[in-house]
Amino acid sequence: MMRIVHAGLSDRGRVRPQNDDRWFADAPHGLYGVVDGVTGAFAGGLAAQVVAEALPLLVARQLRGLTDLSAPAACERLVTALKELSASLRAESRDQPGLDGMGAAVVLAVIQNDQALISHLGDARAYLLRARRFRRLTRDHTLAQLLLDCGEITAAEVRRHPGRDQLTRCIGMKGEALAEVRPLPLSAGDRLLLCSDGLSSALGDRELAALLHRSATPEEACRRLIGGANQRGGGDNITAVVIAVGEREPEEALRLR
Repeated sequence: MMRIVHAGLSDRGRVRPQNDDRWFADAPHGLYGVVDGVTGAFAGGLAAQVVAEALPLLVARQLRGLTDLSAPAACERLVTALKELSASLRAESRDQPGLDGMGAAVVLAVIQNDQALISHLGDARAYLLRARRFRRLTRDHTLAQLLLDCGEITAAEVRRHPGRDQLTRCIGMKGEALAEVRPLPLSAGDRLLLCSDGLSSALGDRELAALLHRSATPEEACRRLIGGANQRGGGDNITAVVIAVGEREPEEALRLR
């Protein structure tokens, strides 16, 4: 088994009146995630809270009994969990004053031994820092990303395009919420970053990588990342979960537990 250490931190930022982000960690089941409420002053925070509380239970139930996250069934069951939660949130909020149409972006990491599944809906992101190489693991579900994929705008224009905040997929959306899921083999020394767009829109990839690399612990990394985003204006809620993958635990130690 790989030794896993995590930390999470969420901040209102310097502009928004309340924090509509949430994060969760269920270490015994290897579940970690960030949720960003996307609709309305009240409904956004409520949607994020509902997702943060319900999703770990749904995922744990769907993955119960699976011991190989690289198997196709693992991806299928994770997609099912997110689809069920989206339909449930949609049904519960429909025709409710102030709640109709509420939703949330989410990014989720499921870890078992040296395997992980990364899943997302919306513009919450996952990144991997491995041996000084930093890369994004998710592709935003936004109008701006669709335009980029179609060649209508350039990568440089995405950050300034008004469609960067218009989600094409999220929990609670109309129709079927099809999450993207990717398996990820883990190595000792890896660091995973899950974050809301309040962090990724404030800091570029080089800055995110540098702050992750310079931080001795996940707790320190979260503080540095949140602080860096606030120094850039803190224009949105900011949330980060950092997961550090350590060496394999000795078999002798495992037998004694």
